[in-house]
Amino acid sequence: MHKFRILLGLFLFAFWFAKAQDIRVEPPNWWVGMTQSELQLLIRADDIGAFQVKLKKGRNQLIKKVHQADSPNYLFIDLDLSSVKKPEKLVFEFSNETSRFEYEYELRKLEFGSDKIEGFNSGDAIYLITPDRFVNGDESNDSVPGLKEQTVDRSHDYKRHGGDITGIIQAIPYLDDLGMTAVWSSPLLINDMAEQSYHGYAITDFYKVDPRFGSLQEYRLLADELRNRKMKLIMDQVNNHCGSNHWWMSDLPFSDWINGQEAFLDSGEITYSNHRRTTIQDPYAAQKDKDVMLEGWFVSAMPDLNHRNPFMARYLIQNSLWWIETLGLGGIRQDTYPYNDPTFMAEWAQAIQTQYPQFTIVGEEWSYNPLRVGYWQQSAPNVDGYESHLPSVFDFPLQKALVDALTNEESWDKGLVEWYTALSNDFYYPSPKALVFMGDNHDMDRLYTQLGEDIKLHHMALALMAMAPRTPQLYYGTEILMQNTAKPHDHGLIRSDFPGGWPGDEINAFSKVGLTAEQKATQILFTKLFQFRNRSEAMRFGETLHYAPNDGVYVISRFFENERLVLFLNKNEEDRQIDLSDYKELQGYDRYYDPINEVESSASELIRVQSRSFLLIQMKP
Repeated sequence: MHKFRILLGLFLFAFWFAKAQDIRVEPPNWWVGMTQSELQLLIRADDIGAFQVKLKKGRNQLIKKVHQADSPNYLFIDLDLSSVKKPEKLVFEFSNETSRFEYEYELRKLEFGSDKIEGFNSGDAIYLITPDRFVNGDESNDSVPGLKEQTVDRSHDYKRHGGDITGIIQAIPYLDDLGMTAVWSSPLLINDMAEQSYHGYAITDFYKVDPRFGSLQEYRLLADELRNRKMKLIMDQVNNHCGSNHWWMSDLPFSDWINGQEAFLDSGEITYSNHRRTTIQDPYAAQKDKDVMLEGWFVSAMPDLNHRNPFMARYLIQNSLWWIETLGLGGIRQDTYPYNDPTFMAEWAQAIQTQYPQFTIVGEEWSYNPLRVGYWQQSAPNVDGYESHLPSVFDFPLQKALVDALTNEESWDKGLVEWYTALSNDFYYPSPKALVFMGDNHDMDRLYTQLGEDIKLHHMALALMAMAPRTPQLYYGTEILMQNTAKPHDHGLIRSDFPGGWPGDEINAFSKVGLTAEQKATQILFTKLFQFRNRSEAMRFGETLHYAPNDGVYVISRFFENERLVLFLNKNEEDRQIDLSDYKELQGYDRYYDPINEVESSASELIRVQSRSFLLIQMKP
């Protein structure tokens, strides 16, 4: 009998241990003292829906409700942590008629909280990285056993190339020297997909770093190393969809967890988005068109998440809060903003702003219509009463105006006047300086390509990006004239490897080895512009004044307290002499300082601007 009891005990222990090991709990931990004291845990384990749940050690009162899902393999547990005053480990006991097991859940001390989290603003300059294509700092993680895509092939534009988090960390001094103050990396969470897993937008676990990029510890180290240099980390997040190989796709918790779920599970039928983003604001739009826009999938590899399911909504909100506190983020870039349910997105942004009032989120609305873009910024005067709680939006209208202004021939309504007119639309935006303005990004042709590989136009574009009353975002390689002219609109080429990011690269942008004279000149100019921007209150935070373009010349000024900057842009094939007596607001200064050429001179009413070039001066009393 004694032997039987021992064997039975060993059997029960083995069963308990196996059960405890198979359980998935998300979020994986939480914090004491969060502004929002309620927490909902997702529990995933075989047949967990049939188990009773309680908290041990006298903490059972923290459980407010336990929800069963449509799948028997899920539970959702609502906790009220308002009475928890210090870190502790909650011990959950799961039991049914035949078995019992425990799970320990950690409540940690807040490391950052609302007082230490500061978002980005117009004082920052953001450097966008496609991490797989930037720097391979750790070759040991190029291939990870068990993942669906193992091949590293730098000759193939759509396979993995091996860039990683360690590589970004190694490049931080370079980015700092360039004058960048924030780093936005495309998603670093796991994409366990059979192909094109490099880009990061088909996430298969919202709480796991892709091991081919590194670990959670390395991700946190990246944030810390940036913070040590007073730089910020911006996380690219995706609320709209997941990857088709996400762990929950084999066992969805609810019958409406993803959009179009019934048809997809029954027959594999997918309704794709019509991409008619205008239906969100269109007062005449048919409901059918709105539904297809919001509920349709991007592609078959990206199931569309149903934000109207309250458990999904809560899951995504908590996921964003978890990453902000875990990494001490300086911002979130939210992918494909208008494809998400607008009501949910307002709740999501508001929840983040409530916990972290100084935090910044920028949403992607790829529209060249400023009315569409402005609709999404918080405090927008929307006739439908919609309040997004979204601090920032990408300024695609100004991006288009930048390229058109520089490449179109000068005429009454073309050329520089297109930039001038686009900037005049700032009357509509609630906070124009909060908008993020870029020359290009990971989804569009490289700026140098858009400008016809004209280095003079490229330099003028950089000057306008530094000077504009916006938060500038630069795409990696812009400083060395990276281009994709051979294959316009080809994402693989747009996301080319950064030269010098791999051992043995013949060209190295970090050390300047192998760069052409034009690349070196552009890198130097880029650095001078943005290093000066970091020192200039007027360039980062100042008010703006500009003059209508005249004879191929555009003049824009930024001023803050006693500092005034003026940028002269000359598109002509000949030098132009600017008579400052024609510009009343720019008079009354004794000295001028040219930060690019590092020359100071006595004031004169006549300013010479070289052909197809710009002149930036700091006016001093």
